[in-house]
Amino acid sequence: MRTQQLAVTAFACLLGSTTAISLAGSRRDGSAPRVVQHDIQRRHVADPIQHDRNRQRTKKRDTVEVELDNEQTLYFMDISIGTPPQDFRMHIDTGSSDLWVNVDDSRLCEMRSDPCDASGTYSANSSDTYHYLNSDFNISYVDGSGSYGDYAEETVRFGGITLKNQQFGIGYVSGVMQGIIGIGYPVNEVAVTYGYDPYPNIPANLLEHDHINTNAYSLWLNDLDASQGSILFGGVNTEKYTGSLQSVPIIPVYHDIYAEFTIALTALGANGENGALIDNVAIGALLDSGSSLMYLPNDITQSVYNAVGAQYDSSSGAAFVPCSLADEPGTLDFTFSAPTIRVPLNELVLPAYTQDNEPVCIFGILPAGSSTPVLGDTFLRSAYVVYDMSNNEISLAQTRFNSTEDDIQEITQGSNGVPDATQVQSAVTSVAQVSDGARIEGGVGSFGGSSSSSDNAAQATAAPGYNLALLGAAGMMIAAF
Repeated sequence: MRTQQLAVTAFACLLGSTTAISLAGSRRDGSAPRVVQHDIQRRHVADPIQHDRNRQRTKKRDTVEVELDNEQTLYFMDISIGTPPQDFRMHIDTGSSDLWVNVDDSRLCEMRSDPCDASGTYSANSSDTYHYLNSDFNISYVDGSGSYGDYAEETVRFGGITLKNQQFGIGYVSGVMQGIIGIGYPVNEVAVTYGYDPYPNIPANLLEHDHINTNAYSLWLNDLDASQGSILFGGVNTEKYTGSLQSVPIIPVYHDIYAEFTIALTALGANGENGALIDNVAIGALLDSGSSLMYLPNDITQSVYNAVGAQYDSSSGAAFVPCSLADEPGTLDFTFSAPTIRVPLNELVLPAYTQDNEPVCIFGILPAGSSTPVLGDTFLRSAYVVYDMSNNEISLAQTRFNSTEDDIQEITQGSNGVPDATQVQSAVTSVAQVSDGARIEGGVGSFGGSSSSSDNAAQATAAPGYNLALLGAAGMMIAAF
């Protein structure tokens, strides 16, 4: 994730492959819908907490410390850049806005058996369509890693379409193994921090070249065990969710400036009982596909831990649960003015490692500390999400896991352009500003320090144990606090 003034990304080692798929559905005149769909692949993250910690953002730096972290990414898509095409597998990130790649002769990419090889590296000298713009590409991270180099223009291809003169970043000095496709608001681009006007990033360029009708896309990650989901630029696939879509406003960061996909979380319940944990609140939460986990206000997080028997370990910044919790029924229910997304417990229990021949699992929610709450992949897998930047709205519905059918509809221009979507009446339109950028300065998941969401943040427990209370067969029994 990144905000209007600060740049961020994720790093990982990519494996696997992906291909564009054919589209079902049609327009009223019988022609194919004006959409661009692409499969996105999922790979296991060995250490999702470290993955998210390294995505935390700090202010621009003049130098970048080059470090290598052996992790695997979550969700990525195949693209090509240049002429002739150079192939890449790129992490797809709703929390940033730039497309950027590594080069093969950077210090990072030359070390430890080509760590950048799985994602791909770019060679400007090998492309007939490379065009240099400036040397103001610079993304930095709290841990000192990052990437900097040039902005350039190139020919980009994916999902059966070609975008000419697409601006992107080239990381000549990099501490990040993996290229990124940031698909957030253009105002959130690194170039803006240097005084440049926003440029058309991938979604905006698709609109500018008439591949889609409006600057909007939908994301379907599928469940924790699935290897594949999809992103649909300019359209909605009605077979990938249940019920109907409901639209809520995106919260501006300042007056009428929209920079991130933050919406108002108004209640948290369990097992179909909306608001059982907390009700009638207005908590800004960022929908960020680049974050592996969720980060909630400290007091809410502790209430959830109490309910599921999680123990938070301050030394590792992780919450541990029995792996058997994944076999228990129950949901955590997130309400956004009206739509409620129910996240099954088994989507929140993540295998971490083996100790004494026994599996150890972490829980997919951590405390946000003093920073903006984030709904990462442990939430997004349970939601079908339409990101509508043209109308500054998010449309939500409960995902349909492992759907094999397609019914693709165009998103049209105008205030009611998302198919099968109803605007929520009297939706919350403002929230308390929690932070100004980096999610958690000094580390992810800390119960120490203050929280703007709660002055009574719970303290961390001792080292994780395994004598945790398991949930009953009837599911979680959660009492309001």
